[in-house]
Amino acid sequence: MAQLSNRLNRLAPSATLAMSQKSGEMKAQGIDVINMSVGEPDFNTPDHIKEAAKKAIEDNYSRYSPVPGYADLRKAVVEKLKRENGLDYTVNEVLVSNGAKQSVCNTVMALVNPGDEVIIPAPYWVSYPQMVKLAGGEPVIVNAGFEQNFKMTPEQLEAAITPKTRMLILCSPSNPTGSVYTKEELAGLAEVIKKYEDLFVLADEIYEHINYMGKHESIAQFPGMKERAIIVNGVSKAYAMTGWRIGYIAAPEWIVKGCNKLQGQYTSGPCSVSQKAAEAAYSMPQDCVEEMRKAFERRRNLIVELAKDIPGLEVNVPQGAFYLFPKCSSFYGKSDGEHTINNATDLAMYLLEVGHVATVGGDAFGDSECFRMSYATSDENIREAMSRIKNVLAKLK
Repeated sequence: MAQLSNRLNRLAPSATLAMSQKSGEMKAQGIDVINMSVGEPDFNTPDHIKEAAKKAIEDNYSRYSPVPGYADLRKAVVEKLKRENGLDYTVNEVLVSNGAKQSVCNTVMALVNPGDEVIIPAPYWVSYPQMVKLAGGEPVIVNAGFEQNFKMTPEQLEAAITPKTRMLILCSPSNPTGSVYTKEELAGLAEVIKKYEDLFVLADEIYEHINYMGKHESIAQFPGMKERAIIVNGVSKAYAMTGWRIGYIAAPEWIVKGCNKLQGQYTSGPCSVSQKAAEAAYSMPQDCVEEMRKAFERRRNLIVELAKDIPGLEVNVPQGAFYLFPKCSSFYGKSDGEHTINNATDLAMYLLEVGHVATVGGDAFGDSECFRMSYATSDENIREAMSRIKNVLAKLK
């Protein structure tokens, strides 16, 4: 019988995309679903960035770009890293890819051998363990739950390291929790990493600019860590450019060369027009970034206030990104007479089918006690969604 490869069969489908698809199908049937499952800004790409893309089309940027991306864009990334993060990189230490998702996968595929272990704090973005599996590696999940504000401690990191450990994947600000590591917390993790030769950290900083604590802190800033860190970032979240598909890594040149070799064999350089738009995003005034950040912070305050008013939910205050990840395990074992809630996935499906609000169960993120809501939507939608959730959860006895 014809079969897909064992490599593919090891992978789980994306729960976030599956829930978004299901809510879309319900909307197509005329059902009024509020989608809080998807991780993208609801704003439009700023006009000056769109104008740069139009100019690129007029200037005939319609051919293949160099595999690592145009030099002008990589130069803009280098300048951004210096200006905003105080980090010194060269153009040869930057590789531009088709979104930060490819940047993460490139890095994992370039550094992880079959049997290597990759430490992933849970809750985690759904794709991290799957990418490690694709590379033949073994995800090592370290539970950093609600009680510790979803942040791994240096002691937990140390305890998880074995002779097979190759990499730590760290996401700050975090998808799915919105937690942000402080400079002191990152310094503690860096001290552990530096004890072990050939141990690297993939620092996923895609939500860098959606931060309610002040200045973003990168683990690459500490002495001896630039050689160990692969920074992943891009334009998707900060500039509302998810569909433009531009991400990058900043890393030691030998790692960038490896990722370039890999990318050259399966996608080549990213879209030429998107690269020129991203160059404008990084090199032109940044007012739009702060305007969107302020809107997200206002929405964060609103959804936290409303969620705390729902009996049975435990709520922390996220310090970045645009997600709330409340604890919902008090509803497990309860029923409305037709639906019994046994886990977070059941709860998310109940909220969708009965409350017509799309969320994602925490099981997909490695935390069975919580569920994820994106507040990258209007204040009106947030108010209505939380009202629906409050009403349907009250039916569970």
